[in-house]
Amino acid sequence: MAILVKLDEVLHERRMTLTELAERIGITLANLSILKTGKARAMRFSTLGAICEVLACQPGDLLEFRQDSATEGASVGLEEKGGLK
Repeated sequence: MAILVKLDEVLHERRMTLTELAERIGITLANLSILKTGKARAMRFSTLGAICEVLACQPGDLLEFRQDSATEGASVGLEEKGGLK
């Protein structure tokens, strides 16, 4: 499974730079850049909330789930065996 971060698209729509967003939410530009490029492994809800507040958006505007073809069959197999509910 893959979670895609669409921060770049939302920033472009809002005509805001990554630097401006970093300053407004109080996070380092380096950490925000890691998030924007999809290299982050986790994100605090408080950070997500701050980004959504500044960009006037919902978390779903920033994040997208895409199932990998490699894991697609594995989850189906678990469902058939009753492993996932």
